[in-house]
Amino acid sequence: MESKLIVRRDIDFLLYELLDVESLTRAPRYAEHSPDTFGAAIDTALQIAESEFAPHNRKGDTSEPTFDGERVTLIPEVEQALKAYADAGFIAAGFGYEDGGMQLPHTVATACWSLFKAANIATDTYGSLAIGVANMLAAYGTAEQKARYLRPLLTGRFLGTMVLTESHAGSSLAEITTSATPRDDGRYAIKGSKIFITAGDHELSENIVHLVLARIPGAPAGVKGISLFIVPKYRVEAAGPHPGPPPGGEGVDCGGAPRIRNDVSLAGLIHKMGSRGATSAMLNFGERGECLGELLGEANEGLACMFRMMNEARINVGVASAMLAYTGYLAALAYARERVQGRATPDPRSPQVPIVRHADVRRMLLTQKCIAEGALALCLYGAWLTDRHDTAETDGERRQARLLLDLLTPVIKAWPASHGAHANSLAIQVHGGHGYTRDHPVEQFYRDNRLNSIHEGTDGIQALDLLGRKVGGSGAAGLSLLGVEIERTLGAARALDDSALARHAERLASAWRDLVETTQVLLAALPRHPNVALAHASTYLDAFGHTLIAWIWLRQAVISQPHADGPEANFYRGKLAAAHHFFHCELPKTGPQHALLRSLDPSLVELDDAWL
Repeated sequence: MESKLIVRRDIDFLLYELLDVESLTRAPRYAEHSPDTFGAAIDTALQIAESEFAPHNRKGDTSEPTFDGERVTLIPEVEQALKAYADAGFIAAGFGYEDGGMQLPHTVATACWSLFKAANIATDTYGSLAIGVANMLAAYGTAEQKARYLRPLLTGRFLGTMVLTESHAGSSLAEITTSATPRDDGRYAIKGSKIFITAGDHELSENIVHLVLARIPGAPAGVKGISLFIVPKYRVEAAGPHPGPPPGGEGVDCGGAPRIRNDVSLAGLIHKMGSRGATSAMLNFGERGECLGELLGEANEGLACMFRMMNEARINVGVASAMLAYTGYLAALAYARERVQGRATPDPRSPQVPIVRHADVRRMLLTQKCIAEGALALCLYGAWLTDRHDTAETDGERRQARLLLDLLTPVIKAWPASHGAHANSLAIQVHGGHGYTRDHPVEQFYRDNRLNSIHEGTDGIQALDLLGRKVGGSGAAGLSLLGVEIERTLGAARALDDSALARHAERLASAWRDLVETTQVLLAALPRHPNVALAHASTYLDAFGHTLIAWIWLRQAVISQPHADGPEANFYRGKLAAAHHFFHCELPKTGPQHALLRSLDPSLVELDDAWL
């Protein structure tokens, strides 16, 4: 039976034919792995995603978490799914054997995690945040902090959050006021309020490890004075063996000490348009003056530390967006093949046909395919750059991988989020009136995906990061490296002596030249007229993303063309058809975008808000 989450063959295509992850097994860290072990991990993830995550996706949406003033209640299936997820090792998938992990390459682990996001993005959120917190502790924690927190996180006994936002500050973290006052015992008294804390409170685990941004008294103003703190829901005083899960409320911690609340209180739950099964919390720290935190990393370096988790989260957002688009596309495709309406000829006596036969429906389906498969390929390429950075043989190769990943992270987050929601909107349109009802899953996929353009830095913030910092950073070295990669693909396309690929190559070459020229115009204007240069940063990111996805599709087409008449002709011809559609219908949209960007139109800067 075909999966409703993904085309399983596509994962193998992306991993082995596009990204050559088998070559990663030459690195000592992954030497014990093979395509067989990679495949087994992916198949296990798919099985758990389909059996434990997907079945309660709708139930979690319609039966949101509730708070009775003391406890948060979720449907029981969430805890069951997370237990299966943790027991199978997916929280620890990227960690070493010495930590009880699978020691998978990041690319393969990301492919596994993507399946849970497709099946149930709300339930997946609890697990993915635990992974992020574990990674932060591994990177910045002391040996003693790791002993107390890391193993419980990797086994799913503890879950975690990142706690950034305050109601008055929003995305402007420089304005946060939560305080961390030093105590004589080396810990800090934490006091403040935070909002929009995903997975901020629940009873799914023994403890919740909050990573909280706060200010130490006397710290510099702005982002330079922010520190990062470990603030557990229940105090964890010692590390050691644990006799078993404690009951709710008071109990015992992982060292056998009394389980004492840490003065972290839930002020209320926020009810969202989508991803309703994941709690979104308003948290108060230190209402009774008894909230204790531990410094993670160096004082006043909190934002720099947190950016590690935020960048991981941004790529996770891209993966989630791609997968919600993917499962929505598969739902729309199945519906279009089954739904009979309209005729292939004007003759009213002719039989009705499945709507997949109609050109406009095919347009919508092919657009979804371009977005979903292209976005997933882009996200896995980002994961591959992480592996490249970690395993490349030379410092130069590792540096190049880091430069490329830094450049592409805003695009990996924002392009799939924006266009993934558009793909889900098209999935609703394919269903017609039925798509706007809860009788079909596509309306939920759209609502769930719509959040991804907002959290972990809005699309506009990603655009400012890309244009204002990333493309010009290190002397535009990242952009130059991307140009080298694109030129390599252009050469491969031209070498195949295929007229269609040759046309795609010329269109990509032209789009790349346009992007470079536009970038030069904007970077030249940035020092003198920053507000004007950045006014249409979102348009720049979209044009950048479209060009990047065109490159990804040309790479897939180059691989697919020699197999177009082979035993898997339908799969490879589907790739070629999607590439043609993207180059013929999507990439040309960048032309007017470049014209707008190069005009340096000041109207948005000069606009008086009284005119609005």
